[in-house]
Amino acid sequence: MGTPLGDFIRAKRDSIQPETLGLPDHGRRRSPGLRRSDLAVRAGISVEYLTRLEQGRDRNPSIPVVNALADALSLDPAERNHLRYLTKITGGACAGRTRPAPASRDIRPTVRATLRLLEPGIAAVTNRLGDVLAHTDGYAAVLGAAGLLDTPAPNLTRYVFTDPRARTLFADWDDIADEQAFDLWIGPTAEASEWLSTDLAPLAGPEFTRRLGNHLVPRRGPLRLHHPAGPELRLHRETLELPADSQQLLVLLPADDETAAHLDRLLTPAPPRLRAIS
Repeated sequence: MGTPLGDFIRAKRDSIQPETLGLPDHGRRRSPGLRRSDLAVRAGISVEYLTRLEQGRDRNPSIPVVNALADALSLDPAERNHLRYLTKITGGACAGRTRPAPASRDIRPTVRATLRLLEPGIAAVTNRLGDVLAHTDGYAAVLGAAGLLDTPAPNLTRYVFTDPRARTLFADWDDIADEQAFDLWIGPTAEASEWLSTDLAPLAGPEFTRRLGNHLVPRRGPLRLHHPAGPELRLHRETLELPADSQQLLVLLPADDETAAHLDRLLTPAPPRLRAIS
């Protein structure tokens, strides 16, 4: 049986072409990407040990081995952090868990006050499960227009994978789906992530489970939205981490002048109409 750590190493190895690391192409291979033997040599470990790691038969690699694998795979900082996290949970640091439970939805009063200061901007307090815990009116006008906020406890991950409107709202739906599945690995708690994954898998099907096992760190570019009112919006995402709460303050900003103009129209209240009095 595999492990999250082994799955990640294998997925990353399969995604690397030997020539990008200055290695010779040995011709036909049974699987795509970097040979296991080439990775083992680059990391300074045996092929047998690498095989055990990938197959989940060794769950406790040393820190030097983890760092050597990160170097050998040329991981960027985000991928290195993910590798360390997977090493931690694979080694049993999150073992001994009780029944999985949803994450807390509580928000500190000072965080709510900060959110109010951002009105009428597009901002929300979220967590890595995709829970939208609080939001500005601007966020509701832009992302709520396609049904994201229709439920009492809105969740972006659930919306992306189970609501057909999400595929229209998000111009780059595949990228957003990859992001939401990946973020479950760094959710507020291992228990909360397991709870949502277990709850969501039967509804979302292979589109979700395949991405959950992918482990490749997504590249997060500008957010492109097809707003129901008509315009396509391009938005930069700025995220302020709230580590004490396992939450994030997300702010969306226009990425170009056209988007800024569209947002002015969407977020500016219409002037009151004069009514004839008979």
